[in-house]
Amino acid sequence: MQLTQIQKIKGTIVLQSGLHIGAGDSEMRIGGTDSPVVKHPVTGQPYIPGSSLKGKIRSLLEWRHGLVQAANGAPYSFSHLAKDENNLAGRTVIQLFGGAPDKADDKLVEKIGPTRLAFWDCPLNTDWKEKELDSRHLLTTEVKSENSINRIAGTAEHPRFIERVIAGAQFDFTLTLKVLSGEDLLDTVLLGLKLLELDSLGGSGSRGYGKLKFEKLTLDGADLTPRFDAITPFEQTA
Repeated sequence: MQLTQIQKIKGTIVLQSGLHIGAGDSEMRIGGTDSPVVKHPVTGQPYIPGSSLKGKIRSLLEWRHGLVQAANGAPYSFSHLAKDENNLAGRTVIQLFGGAPDKADDKLVEKIGPTRLAFWDCPLNTDWKEKELDSRHLLTTEVKSENSINRIAGTAEHPRFIERVIAGAQFDFTLTLKVLSGEDLLDTVLLGLKLLELDSLGGSGSRGYGKLKFEKLTLDGADLTPRFDAITPFEQTA
């Protein structure tokens, strides 16, 4: 097994609805939000953590390939693959995302090799920020009020205030893919990105948050859009 290439996939994430990836907040502030979004500690601007992308894409691929039940809801790992080494989809997921090698066969861990994918944090796109925010004096986030409705009285209860990155915001997306001995795992990576477009990122996806689209995808500078557009996540087979 030999490392033959490290490919770089780049593009733009465009939010089609407000995005909430929570930062946690240890302080209570009068008039503050109940749940702020994660922000860069220096610039104060929101960003998309690579860990959020990695976790959601991995989860979607595990659901797509029927791996969730085999792992009893936990991330699919070496111990699960060891019980079914011929599971090509499971093997690919672990090759791309890694897996806890606890109690796994050392030979299997050696056979799989290192984690192929590395996700980078996604900062705000500079051109979009200058054109859409700075020139128009807009804010990158909004505070959305939510509540539950008492079914009998018809009154609002338990109000809460959720911070979201505004729809239309653009982020620079980058990941790297290690290629070992000429293998080609790119289509599975693109399948994961396509599934994310169809689903959502961050919290409250069932309430319309976190809808996004990947644009201007490139692979080592070459246009990746035709290959990405050709991915059909739920293609029917005879």
